[in-house]
Amino acid sequence: MKNKIKRIGVLTSGGDSPGMNAAIRAVVRTGIYHGLEVYGIMRGYSGMVDNEIQKLESRSVANIIQRGGTILKTSRCKEFFEPGGRKKAFDNLQKHGIEGLVIIGGDGSFRGAQIFSSEYDIPCIGLPGTIDKDIAGTDFTIGFDTAVNTAVEAIDKIRDTADAHDRLFIIEVMGRDAGYIALHSGISTGAEHILIPEKKTSVIDLIASLQEKEKRKKLVNMIVVAEGEDFGGADELAKHIRKEMPNQDLRVCILGHIQRGGSPSCFDRVIASRMGYHAVECLIENTHNVFIGIVNNKMNYMPLNEAVKKKQRISEEWMKIVKILAT
Repeated sequence: MKNKIKRIGVLTSGGDSPGMNAAIRAVVRTGIYHGLEVYGIMRGYSGMVDNEIQKLESRSVANIIQRGGTILKTSRCKEFFEPGGRKKAFDNLQKHGIEGLVIIGGDGSFRGAQIFSSEYDIPCIGLPGTIDKDIAGTDFTIGFDTAVNTAVEAIDKIRDTADAHDRLFIIEVMGRDAGYIALHSGISTGAEHILIPEKKTSVIDLIASLQEKEKRKKLVNMIVVAEGEDFGGADELAKHIRKEMPNQDLRVCILGHIQRGGSPSCFDRVIASRMGYHAVECLIENTHNVFIGIVNNKMNYMPLNEAVKKKQRISEEWMKIVKILAT
């Protein structure tokens, strides 16, 4: 049996998401409860490479559960993906006696953790901190609920203006590789069309649908577009619609990084707290190198090497629902 872990590190990596602070808080306080020393690694893997590592106490994470962003900061670190960078990171962990890591981030963060763990035998636990909900093995990711509710609130307000002026609005939401924010926010706001990266866009069919709606005097239309949609996002789509329908009163609204910020929802705080607690339990019980998700409201554990290979898939049923409800 391996020796019991006494010191652990926690970091946030990649894009920030609401609820990361709740997860940090859970890791720190669960670790301290079990008699562990917990170290915060600033700016993700960059802080590991540059030795920006500090010990955290229970009071270090007081009054943060309601805050967006991450108190540990985050960044993307190219140096860590080079052997020399990982060697520097390992040496810095050794200086502090850190024997296990909790990584809160997305699939890129998990790929780094998998490589690092295999090279230096450092136990790593991955928590899904990403607004995109694009990681297989979990029904929800930390930050998705808050981000999609931010988008819904904005789209609801835009619809008021669209209705007042009989306008077509194209609203771009985040989702470079995944369309979950577009899908959920579009369905819940009654969007007439939802364009996502997972499904090829037929602009011909879209324009034909808009022209048909125009003939029957349905002038208020909302199109929700994920930024990574294959046609090129909201601005490119607007150019083509204006070309084919020059009399259409059309506006574009790109929601952008407003979706990343803000106080996390109750749901995101709760799942982040549950995941952070179980991450420490895994390290204590020698369940290493796993990704922790929640499936059917139960904790789900998946080997890190599987988590980085799989992607969350959008079923055809979702698109059928969109088509029927937007008629």
